[in-house]
Amino acid sequence: MKEKIHPTYEFVEVTCACGNKFMTRSTAKTLKLDICSACHPFFTGKQKLLDTEGMVDKFNKRYAKTEGKTLVRKPKTEVKAKAKLARKPVVAKKAAPAKKAAKKAAPKAEAKTEAK
Repeated sequence: MKEKIHPTYEFVEVTCACGNKFMTRSTAKTLKLDICSACHPFFTGKQKLLDTEGMVDKFNKRYAKTEGKTLVRKPKTEVKAKAKLARKPVVAKKAAPAKKAAKKAAPKAEAKTEAK
């Protein structure tokens, strides 16, 4: 290894938000943690809620409105298809095809009258 290019690897005291302190080695001067093994729910077996901006209360209010029932939503593609059909203008059918059908029927009627 080249000399004088690597950071020093020294003992550092790690401080957690819960107040727990322990020693480890690091290249950083100080280490501050939000959560450690002393306060993490996986290691303690206790649930800890970090409710930032009242998100848990907000969820509980929405859940209370449904009274615990689950709502089934339609797939987005189905909703989009219905919206597209609703926006599509209805065009009146032209009378031209009906006239053509009448013209086709007329020669047959003339042929029958001539045959009699």
